[in-house]
Amino acid sequence: MATFPSYPTHPGGDSAGGGSFGHPHWWQRRWVRYGALITLLALSGLVILALVRQQTGTEGFLVGLGLAVLPVPLLIAAFRWLDRVAPGPWRNLIFAFAWGACAAALIAIVANSFATRWIATATADPHSADTLGATVIAPIVEESAKAAAVLLVFLFRRRDFTGIVDGVVIAGVTATGFAFTENILYLGTAFGTDQMSGGSGLASVTAATFFVRVVMSPFAHPLFTVLTGIGFGIAALSAERRHVWRVPAPLGGLLLAMGMHSMWNGSSTFGQYGFFAVYASFMVPAFGLLTWLVIWTRQRELRTVREELPAYVVAGWMGPVEPFVLGSMRARRLAREYARQHFGKDAARSVARYEAYATSLAFLRHRGRRGRVSGDFVVRERELLTELWARREVARPALAYAARATAPVAPPVWPGYGHVAFQGAPRYGPATPQHGPATPQYGPAMPQYGPAMPQYGPAAPYPGHNPYQS
Repeated sequence: MATFPSYPTHPGGDSAGGGSFGHPHWWQRRWVRYGALITLLALSGLVILALVRQQTGTEGFLVGLGLAVLPVPLLIAAFRWLDRVAPGPWRNLIFAFAWGACAAALIAIVANSFATRWIATATADPHSADTLGATVIAPIVEESAKAAAVLLVFLFRRRDFTGIVDGVVIAGVTATGFAFTENILYLGTAFGTDQMSGGSGLASVTAATFFVRVVMSPFAHPLFTVLTGIGFGIAALSAERRHVWRVPAPLGGLLLAMGMHSMWNGSSTFGQYGFFAVYASFMVPAFGLLTWLVIWTRQRELRTVREELPAYVVAGWMGPVEPFVLGSMRARRLAREYARQHFGKDAARSVARYEAYATSLAFLRHRGRRGRVSGDFVVRERELLTELWARREVARPALAYAARATAPVAPPVWPGYGHVAFQGAPRYGPATPQHGPATPQYGPAMPQYGPAMPQYGPAAPYPGHNPYQS
């Protein structure tokens, strides 16, 4: 079990034991990896664009594109709302959407077409091949292709992937991109059918396809893939040395996603009203249950913020009102609005970053108390504290305003830390040094976790400030 010192070590301290690292190989450089990934997604996008346009025609493609884009902003906004407690970087969401819309869609089109044709040739029964392809082949191929994006973020953006909500958001945005491309294909093909048959208005195939795929079930693909994301989220919550859930949880989520996808695709074979029966008795309750789970998890994250940050209040890194403010979405919003009105947009962005770093710090400490972090706990904690301290001058007046606007009638009691008064301006940062002893006295240490903790270098303050000095 990893142990953690009460105080971050001096940035110049050699707590890691020193040593130098050689220069990375050319294929390990960040710009090479980013360039390769962007090239892969761009090529996939061009190929999928050509394939969809070939099947729908130019006019059908434009109609399908215009209709398919309608639910995308709403779905992205919904997933971003779920991620507001500890918002991940936009680059992860952009990658997830691009992977779903380009790479995953291309894999699905090529693999599904090849498998269906092979089955039809082998069995000489095209109808059975189509049914088997829709209920067996498509769920396996499509969910695996979408899960690849979640796996990549889990492996290479591990700091941004810390729990169930992160898995849900990445999986949901990936599936939103996949559904966007698939809807272009379906709606464009339906429009081409109407052009040949003369259908128009509400009785047209295009209108029926739009109603089923965009109005009734825009959440279908995100719902399937979110199960995979929950599996990866459970794996992220497991301890570093407990690998028992690292493979079964994501694999179980993926199998559940495939099963739900298969049932959804096979609903048309259950009779005239099979689709509506599956939709009402299975899809809607499953959507409601998962929505409740994610919202409950979000509230649990806010509670974690309120419970973990008082340790940094005692140590002097934060003001006494900040755990209350950062544990309330309304108070956070008021702090950003105050900063924007009085100091401008840059200040509001700085406050938002302060809130995000403080939340990450609370999650890090929460995982540390449960032995779920690796040996870089000290380094990561120091990075987050440094980011907070750099933004304190702008963030703290805004947070103090939000505390006054949303403060409870009685001062809150932080478990183990006592009362925090809201009267008057809160005191931030280090107190005035006491004259007398030559050696500065340090404030209360943060709670100890586990056995006695070794010292990681000198307990020296950061250059230019000492939030522990009393």
